[in-house]
Amino acid sequence: MRTVMLLSFLIFGLVSYGQTIVKGKIVDLNGQPIPGANIVITGKAIGTVSDFDGLFTLNTSEEPPFTLQITSIGYVSAQSKITQNNQNITVVLNEEETFLDEVVISASRTPERIFESPVTVERFGLKEIKNTASADFYDGLENLKGVDINTNSLTFKSINTRGFATFANTRFMQLVDGMDNSAPALNFPLGNLLGMTETDVQSVELLPGAASALYGANAFNGILFMRSKSPFDNSGISGYVKKGITSQEASGDNEYTDFGIRAAHKFSDKFAVKVNFGYLKGTDWAADNMTDKLGRGYTRANLDYDGINVYGDEVSGNIRDLSGGLGIIPDVTVSRTGYREADLTDYKAESIKADWGLYYRPWGNDFEVAYVGKVGSGSTIYQGLNRYAIDNFFLQQHKLEIKNDNFFVRGYITEDKAGDSYDMVFTGININRAWKSDRQWFGDYINTYAAASFGGANETEAHALARAKAEEGRYLPGTPEFKAAFNKSINDPDLTTGSKFQDNSKIYHADANYNFSHLTDIAEIQLGGSFRTYSLNSFGTIYTDYDGPIDYSEVGVYTQIQKKFFEEKLKLTGSVRYDKSELFDGFVSPRLSVGYTIGEMERHNIRASVQTGFRNPTTQDLFIGLDAGRAILVGSAKTNLDRDVRTFEVSASGQAQGQPATVDIVGRDAYENSYTVSSVLAGAPVASDVELVKPEQVTSIEIGYRGKIDRLIVDVSGYYNKYQDFISQEAVFVPFYGKVGESESLAAIQNNDFKAYSAYTNSDAAVSSYGAALGLTASVFNGYDLSANYTFSKLDFDQAGNPDFQTNFNTPEHKVKASIGNTNLFKNFGFNVAWRWTDTYFWEATFGSGDVPSFHVVDAQINYQVPSIKSTFKAGAANVLGQEYFTAFGTGNIGSQFYVSWTINNL
Repeated sequence: MRTVMLLSFLIFGLVSYGQTIVKGKIVDLNGQPIPGANIVITGKAIGTVSDFDGLFTLNTSEEPPFTLQITSIGYVSAQSKITQNNQNITVVLNEEETFLDEVVISASRTPERIFESPVTVERFGLKEIKNTASADFYDGLENLKGVDINTNSLTFKSINTRGFATFANTRFMQLVDGMDNSAPALNFPLGNLLGMTETDVQSVELLPGAASALYGANAFNGILFMRSKSPFDNSGISGYVKKGITSQEASGDNEYTDFGIRAAHKFSDKFAVKVNFGYLKGTDWAADNMTDKLGRGYTRANLDYDGINVYGDEVSGNIRDLSGGLGIIPDVTVSRTGYREADLTDYKAESIKADWGLYYRPWGNDFEVAYVGKVGSGSTIYQGLNRYAIDNFFLQQHKLEIKNDNFFVRGYITEDKAGDSYDMVFTGININRAWKSDRQWFGDYINTYAAASFGGANETEAHALARAKAEEGRYLPGTPEFKAAFNKSINDPDLTTGSKFQDNSKIYHADANYNFSHLTDIAEIQLGGSFRTYSLNSFGTIYTDYDGPIDYSEVGVYTQIQKKFFEEKLKLTGSVRYDKSELFDGFVSPRLSVGYTIGEMERHNIRASVQTGFRNPTTQDLFIGLDAGRAILVGSAKTNLDRDVRTFEVSASGQAQGQPATVDIVGRDAYENSYTVSSVLAGAPVASDVELVKPEQVTSIEIGYRGKIDRLIVDVSGYYNKYQDFISQEAVFVPFYGKVGESESLAAIQNNDFKAYSAYTNSDAAVSSYGAALGLTASVFNGYDLSANYTFSKLDFDQAGNPDFQTNFNTPEHKVKASIGNTNLFKNFGFNVAWRWTDTYFWEATFGSGDVPSFHVVDAQINYQVPSIKSTFKAGAANVLGQEYFTAFGTGNIGSQFYVSWTINNL
C-alpha cells in the first residue's frame, strides 16, 4: 500500500513538474467581463479563451517568464507579463473606436490589418454576429456595403456582389474553413445549407470583385470566407434556440424554429474535438403571382395564358397548324390549363446540418493535423430555369488538412444527392399529360371548336366550348387522381413523363500554400496551387451522362510577393496565377496592388489595384442536356454536341411537303443550324452565329481609401470592370429540316416546325460595369454604434444591339443601408436597428425577366444578457414594418419574421 502511495505521489510530481497555471479575468473599463477574449502566449500557438464571466485558466508547459497577448474584437489588444506559477491576473481592455485594426486573411491569404488590405474587404465578426438585427448571421450579411442577398426562399439565399448573377451564382465562391461550398451538380452554393451553425462562427469575410489571381477560376465576382472556432481556443458547450413565426399574405402566419448546439473539448495541448448540429424548420415564402409571364397582360381568359407561378400552361400550340391547316380553325396559339404552384408543393422549409472535427497537434504548437466532416440536408425552393422543390437534398464534405502558421495542405471531397427533389413546372405538365395526352387534348379542343363554329357559335363562344370540352375530367388538386398523378410524376426522372430531379455528382479538390516569410526578410513570398476533378452523374436527367459519369479536371498554380517600403508606409503586392482546364487553353491571371499610409498618426490609407480574372465555363455550360419545356438547354463542350439527341414530330403541313413524320435533332444543330429568335419573331429569319463557349475574362481596376477622421471611420472605393468573351446563353430556333438560309428550313419556320434551344456561348459585344461604395461608421454618445453605406452599380451594355443575349446583371443602380445600435444601452441590455433601401431594377434570368420594384426594409432586435446563467435573450423582427417585397422575378413575396431566442455560453 505504501509503495502504491509513493508511486502515486511520484507520478503526480512528474505530471506537475513543468506545468504552469495562470488564472485571471478579462474586463472592460467599466469592470464588465469580456467573454470570448483570446489569451495567447506571445510567439506561440498556445492559449485559451475567457468564459462568459471573463474568467480563464491557462495550463501550459512553458516556464515563466513569458508574456500573454490578450485580444478581443472591438477592444485594443493588451499584454501581461507572467513571472511565476499560479499567478492570478486581471486585464483591462480599452474599447477600440475603429475596426481598422481588425485582422483579415482573405485579401492576401495572410493575416493583415483590414486597414492595410490591398483590395476592398468586408468583415462580419463576433460582435456583429451577436448583435445583428437579422434573423440569423447569414441574413445579416445583407447589411454590408456592396452586397445583395437574393432571396430564393426562406432557407436559400444567394449572395451577389457587383452584379451578373442569378440564383445560380456561379461567379461567386463561398468557402467554409477553406472548402468550396458549391453543390457539384449545380456549381454554386445553396446558401448556408452546408455552411455553419451560428455558435461556431469565428468570423466572416467578404471579398467583392475578381480574385482569380489567388483563388482561381470561380473567384470571379467575389468570395465569402467563413471561419469556424477552434476547439483548442473555444472549448465547452454552447447553443441557441429561436422560436417565432413567419408572416406572409399568401401563406399566413406559420411557426418557425431554429436550433443549434456546439460541443468542443480540448483534451490536451495536443488533441481536441468538436461537434456542431443545427436544425431549422418553417414554411417557405409562397409564390402566387398569376400575372402573365411574358408581360402581355393576359389572364386565363386569354387563349395563350402562361402564368408566372402557374405550371402546365407552358404547353401550347397553334391550333390551325395542329389541325393540319383547316381553314375554319383560327391561326392562334392555345395553351393548356396549368396548376398553381401551391398545388404542387407543401412549402416545407427545413435545414438539418452537422459537422465534426478531430484536431491533433503532435508537438503542442501550431502544427496541426485535422479531419473535418460535414453533412447537410434540407428542403427549400430553388428557381433556375424552372421552379424546383428541393426536398431532402443531401450534401456532404470530408476534409483532411495539415497546416501551421506558414503552410497548409488540404484535400476534400464534396458529394451531393438530389433526394426527392423535383421540377414543379414539369410536375404540372405531366399531371396534365397523365390525365390526357397533349395530342388528345388539342384534338378535343380543335374538334369542338370546329363543331361549334359550324353550329353558328362566334369565335369567343367556340373557344369557350372547346376549352370546356378539352378540360372534361381534368384532375383537380386534392382528388385521389391528382395525388396519384403527382406522386407518379415526382418519382419519375424521365421529363417526358415525370419531374424527378436525379443526381449524385462529386468534386475532388486539393490545394496547398506555403508562406516563405519566416525564411527571408526580403519580402513576404507565397507559393500555392490547386487541383480539382469534377464527376458529373445525373443519370442523363440533367447532363448528357446517360452512359456513365462525365469526368474532367482543372489545375492551377500561383505566387504572391508582398513588400513594404518607406518605413512600412508603402505596401506593394503582386500576384499571378496560371490555371488550366483539360477542356481549354491555360490562362494567366495577374494582380498588382499598392497601398500607402499617410498622416502623422497613420490613420489614412489609399489603395489601388489592377488585375485580370477569368472563369471557366461551368459544368452546366459544358455538359447540360435538359428539356426545360419551352426551350432545350444544351452545353457546348465539343464532346457534348452530338450526345444530346431528341425526336420531334413534324407538322401535317411539313409532312404534306414531303417531310417525314418525325425527325432527330442533335445539340450541334443549336450551334450550327439555327436562327436567331429576334429575327424569326420579326418575320425575317436570320442565321445565328453561336460559337462554342470558352473561358470568360475580366480586367478590373479599383481604387479606395480607408481612414479615421476624428471619430468617423470612412471606407470608400470605386471600380471599373471590362469583360471579354462574356459567358451567357443565347436563345435560338432550330428548324426540324433543311439548312439554315435555304428554302426548306424557311418552310420549317413557316410551318412552325422548329424548337427553341438555349445555347451556351460568349458575347462578342462589349460588356462593362462600374460602381462605387461608401461606408461610414462611428461610435458616439457613449456607446452608440452608427453606420451607413451607399452602393452605386452600373451596367454598360448595348442590349438593343444584342437582343438575344442576356447579361443577368440583376443588381440595383442604387442601394442605401444604415444601422444604429448599442450593446450596453444600460446594464446588460442592448439593441440594434438596421434599415436598407434598394432602387428599382430589372431582373433577367432563364425562368423569366421583369422589373423588381424599389423596396425598403427595417430589421430590429433587443437583447438582454444574464451573466449568472451565461445567457443572452433576444427578441427581434426581420421586415418589422411588414411591407412585402421580392428580390427576383418569379419568387414569392418576402414577408416578416418575428422571433425570440435564447443563446447560452456563446463566447
